[in-house]
Amino acid sequence: MSSEHLVSLEHKPEIIEKVGTPLTFRPDVRVLDCTIRDGGLVTNFNFDDEMVRALYLALSEAGVDYMELGYKASKKIFSPEKFGKWKFSTEEDIRRVLDDMPEGPMISVMADAERTDYHTDILRKSESVVDLVRIATYIHQLPTALDMIQDAKDKGYEVAINLMAASTVNERELEEAVGIFADSDVDVIYLVDSFGSFYSEITRSYVNKYMSQARKGGKKLGIHAHNNQQLAFSNTIEALIMGTSYLDTTVYGLGRGAGNCNTELMLGFLKNPKYHVRPLLKVIDEYIAPLKKTEHWGFDIPYMLTGQFNVHPQPAIKYINKPEGTYTDFYDGLMEED
Repeated sequence: MSSEHLVSLEHKPEIIEKVGTPLTFRPDVRVLDCTIRDGGLVTNFNFDDEMVRALYLALSEAGVDYMELGYKASKKIFSPEKFGKWKFSTEEDIRRVLDDMPEGPMISVMADAERTDYHTDILRKSESVVDLVRIATYIHQLPTALDMIQDAKDKGYEVAINLMAASTVNERELEEAVGIFADSDVDVIYLVDSFGSFYSEITRSYVNKYMSQARKGGKKLGIHAHNNQQLAFSNTIEALIMGTSYLDTTVYGLGRGAGNCNTELMLGFLKNPKYHVRPLLKVIDEYIAPLKKTEHWGFDIPYMLTGQFNVHPQPAIKYINKPEGTYTDFYDGLMEED
């Protein structure tokens, strides 16, 4: 299996002491719910306004800190006829849905490197209701990502960087990239378990590597975990205890493939009286659980296998949507490609 790319547990730039225990209250912690953005990868970004409004109200009552509405994708690359509105998250759509809402979570959007017309589609903060711009990048797109960071900061936003597929990047390049981001104007550096391949000890190793660089630049850390091996929740907790501040979650785990760390699980775990689970149960009952009748996400054997092989879940998504052969056949196919 392709585990050789995972960060070596032998080499740690600095041992980061745990910031607390599961009973510790941390005022620096922020929960970022990305149900609409990551869940959009399941529904092709087709969420109606009623659901988005209901989710916003539920997240507000639950005390969640950020709500990520979707991507800022380029309409030159992605056709609006093929994708729902939250693939593009225009200012007009955001305002139409949220303008008469009571004050609630801060608003986040994600912009993919090389897939966003960020100079024009991301307005100045003074003209937008968006608070946080998160930039998603692969290691080879680093120059573009740095320009996007500077563009968003110059426009007045809080900015986060999500380095995708970190488990496939060799140690030297990963350490250098995180160091470059730590020297930039970014506010938050995210550890992203794109393939759901991490175990707790791997999470600790990555957090050590990221934290040693982030502290030098005065940056905070975030984590975005996938649930291929049913470890998204536990890995997020592990990162939290090691000092990570920004925690990505989705309601009912709704997200690409195996899904993500559940918002309701995380709020129930955190020792902060401002967080409340009950409001989320209502939106799950009325909007998200019914999606299970037509859409598929969450733990399944093919997702488990792509996580264990440390590969992108696309083959598993394809198999689950249109099964060909047995689980054993799927496993053997991964072995042949490894």
